[in-house]
Amino acid sequence: MREMTGFRALREQSRITWIERDRGWVAAPEDIVTVLSSEGFAECKRETTTSRRDSHPAGGVWQGVDPRTGSVASAVWVNHAAWPHALVYVEVDGESLTGAVGTRGEP
Repeated sequence: MREMTGFRALREQSRITWIERDRGWVAAPEDIVTVLSSEGFAECKRETTTSRRDSHPAGGVWQGVDPRTGSVASAVWVNHAAWPHALVYVEVDGESLTGAVGTRGEP
């Protein structure tokens, strides 16, 4: 997986946190989308879902393609009422972007 300097910056600024148990990131989805866009991924899809009870976003999905390389990035998130941020799952070319140090999918 290519170097993702924007994710490193978010980690260093404590704006994203890896949750091993859930295999995802606690983050503001817009931070993740902004980083993927700055890494060269052009948005091709963005959707959100809402809860029938309160109409607040329950989650969403974002996909982008890097026109230079053809790489595809995806972010899928689930909002939790008790958390200030969502649980976000990120993949680039089908490979999960994880927070485990020393793994291939590390940002």
